[in-house]
Amino acid sequence: MKTEPQPPWIHAAPPPGSWRSLFKWGAPGEFKHPNPRLFRLMKRAFAMGDEDFRAPSRTGEAPVDLALPCRLGSGDLATLRTLLGEGGVATDTFTRIAAASGKTMLDLLRLREGLAEHLPDAVLYPRNRHEVARIVELCARRGIAVTARGGGSSVTRGLECPRGGVSLDLARHMHKVVAFSEADQTVTVEAGMYGPELEKLLNAAPELFGASRPFTCGHFPQSFEFSTVGGWAVTRGAGQNSTYYGKIEDLVLAQECVTPAGVLRTGVHPAAATGPDLDQLLLGSEGVLGVVTEITLRIFRHLPGNRLRFGYMFPDWPRACRAAREILQGEAGFPSVFRLSDPEETDVALKLYGVDGPAADALLGLRGLRPGKRCLLLGSSDGERGYARNVRRNVARVARRHGALPITGLVTRAWEHGRFRDPYLREDLQDFGILTDTLECSVTWDSLERVHREVRAFCKARPGTLCMTHMSHGYPQGANLYFIFITRMDAKADYLAYQAGILDAIRAQGAALSHHHGIGRMTAPWIEGQLGPAHMDLLRALKRHCDPGGIMNPGGTLGLDLPEDQRR
Repeated sequence: MKTEPQPPWIHAAPPPGSWRSLFKWGAPGEFKHPNPRLFRLMKRAFAMGDEDFRAPSRTGEAPVDLALPCRLGSGDLATLRTLLGEGGVATDTFTRIAAASGKTMLDLLRLREGLAEHLPDAVLYPRNRHEVARIVELCARRGIAVTARGGGSSVTRGLECPRGGVSLDLARHMHKVVAFSEADQTVTVEAGMYGPELEKLLNAAPELFGASRPFTCGHFPQSFEFSTVGGWAVTRGAGQNSTYYGKIEDLVLAQECVTPAGVLRTGVHPAAATGPDLDQLLLGSEGVLGVVTEITLRIFRHLPGNRLRFGYMFPDWPRACRAAREILQGEAGFPSVFRLSDPEETDVALKLYGVDGPAADALLGLRGLRPGKRCLLLGSSDGERGYARNVRRNVARVARRHGALPITGLVTRAWEHGRFRDPYLREDLQDFGILTDTLECSVTWDSLERVHREVRAFCKARPGTLCMTHMSHGYPQGANLYFIFITRMDAKADYLAYQAGILDAIRAQGAALSHHHGIGRMTAPWIEGQLGPAHMDLLRALKRHCDPGGIMNPGGTLGLDLPEDQRR
């Protein structure tokens, strides 16, 4: 069989100091190129030919040659350099662009055009919570804006600095373990600790802390390799195993937050009835109240040998959703990974896993599992061996009753193998004018099918658009819906209009605007319309108390200081 020519995907680390080094996902030398099956699908979906893939464009390999002035006064800079020491303050343009750029699609589109917007005037590298407190005190006194930064993986425009000021990089130095308790099953860490570092420490608890067994945090977002504990907390993030372990708001036991009004510390208690929960107010605060410096987390026994995987193919989306609801409401325990793909995502997934073609379609068709209708459920159960077995037995019982075909856990293993690598596809696609992005929301079981139908209808109204959807976090009361769209598009205005339409559709259907990405500046114009004025007034009062000068992450984050004419 003749081999189909593949595009000249870029497979070299970006030149240091280049625009591409700023917008590339993850490790500079890591890549995930579209496989031939996905490449053929895109050519058909977008009416593209081989000539459209002869040469990439706007690759961003040119050096960043801008020299933008720092607007901080010389006296303030001198004070900060005295406080933070050699290497503690950076004012070069490249570092400032990097600090203000997350992984929001708007960030990537701007960087491909060589645009640098909303930069801090300096990037600071505090070494501990005491230095953070002194920075915040100085900036409050001088009216200098402060934006905290962790791993830089924000997808909600959370890192921009519209009022300049300083960006506090917590990840360079603030990643130490403060305390570990096997008796309480807790760990306290500085907010700049990356996910893999935390997990490695907990897995090695016997060697490092003298524990009797290894532990896990159980929190594995797709950005796991390049996100920090502080970032998880301030955005109310979720991990891919959160159906069992819980979202970050279920895992955080205590926090320390430095605000212009003083340091807030919460107590390490398993539960308390001491008035409204300050931890829950800090969680999701996205830096507008202060800088979270330390976090105490619940941890769990690490039992990878007990993990049991499963996979099922359902005849259609309604039956798959009914089965998912029954599994999560069945009181038989929660799966760990629990990921249900709609028909379009299922068909794409089968191409990616190599389980497609006439023979496979014919075989699956004999069981009523037809392209454009069938839905893939993959997942796993964790915990004590008997618990994990019972969860998997219950999934099997319910799935079969709803007409599903078991397909073993091999597909789940394949997904696990690449679970953190999918974002690497974005650079390849954008090199050829194809954009892929995501928006997610939270729904009740009553509204799930309606939200899925109506939001997809808007996404598909754009000709030549793939819209894949899955539920990946489940509860007895509902689930999240995660929309992934791929389309030919490379203009910022087109993207912003399309994104706004999707957010309009999500809010019109009554779904929560975000389940785990957070709000940032991207979704902020919609937030007051969803929460209501009374809710927002209360949040603004809290903001005024903690940050009377309005210096903490200003410029629209959470919609708290958004001008009225910009509220959608």
